[in-house]
Amino acid sequence: MAGDVEKMIAVGLVWGATNAIMRRGALIWDQKLKSSTPNRTHPSNLHQRLLATFKNWLNLLLVWQYSIPFLINLSASATFFAILSDSPISLAVPVTNATTFASTAVVAMLLGEETRQTNW
Repeated sequence: MAGDVEKMIAVGLVWGATNAIMRRGALIWDQKLKSSTPNRTHPSNLHQRLLATFKNWLNLLLVWQYSIPFLINLSASATFFAILSDSPISLAVPVTNATTFASTAVVAMLLGEETRQTNW
C-alpha cells in the first residue's frame, strides 16, 4: 500500500506539471490561430463545423509544446488506472487530486503565470 501512495503522488505531480505546460502550449496554439485567420467565418452546416473542429484539434496536436505534455499526461492516466486495480478509490482519488492541484499551481508559478490572491 505504501508503494501505491508514492505512485499516486507521482501521478499527481505529473498530471499537475503537464496541466500547466499544456496550458502554455494551448496559448501558443491560440496565438497562432488568431494570427493566421484574422477574419474567420463560421461554417454554416454541420459537416463544415465538424471538419473545422477536427482541423483545429489536429493543429493543436501539431504544436509540440502541447502534444508532448499531453502524451505524458495520458501515460500518467494509464498509470492511475493501474493503481486503481490495487488500491481503494477512496484513497487514490483524493491523494492524486490534491497532489495534482498543488503541482499545477507550483508549476504554473514557475512558468511565470500570474496568481490571484484572495482575502479570506
